[in-house]
Amino acid sequence: MEGKITFTIVKPSALSMNYLGPILTKITDSGFRVIAIKMLHLSKEQATAFYAVHQGQPFFEGLISFMTSGPVVVATLMKDNAVADFRKIIGATNPEKAEEGTIRKLFGIDMQRNAVHGSDSDENALIESRFFFAENEIFQY
Repeated sequence: MEGKITFTIVKPSALSMNYLGPILTKITDSGFRVIAIKMLHLSKEQATAFYAVHQGQPFFEGLISFMTSGPVVVATLMKDNAVADFRKIIGATNPEKAEEGTIRKLFGIDMQRNAVHGSDSDENALIESRFFFAENEIFQY
């Protein structure tokens, strides 16, 4: 599956503004297949474990607080060249610097409330997907 999957989280701010439908449409219209998806409310423990790589950074506590502030939607996506292609359609981390038409430009507010998380490597896509989904929850069709 390496190179063929990526992982995303639709963040609490995007859900609270009812952007889930348009975001998923943008994803599927870009050729991605949703092979696993669920809505959940992250616990502080889950968020801390998921974002452990950022522990010690000045933004860490704010990130955990934000990501646990409301429900999120997590999804594993499939497409050839998935990580790179998904990074293109989501745009730069800062919505102000994101290209026109990208998910973060369209639906993001600021660096933290930038609508979606996207895996940054094939390796992390697998790790992140397995964090949220058991093998029998991922469907390749």
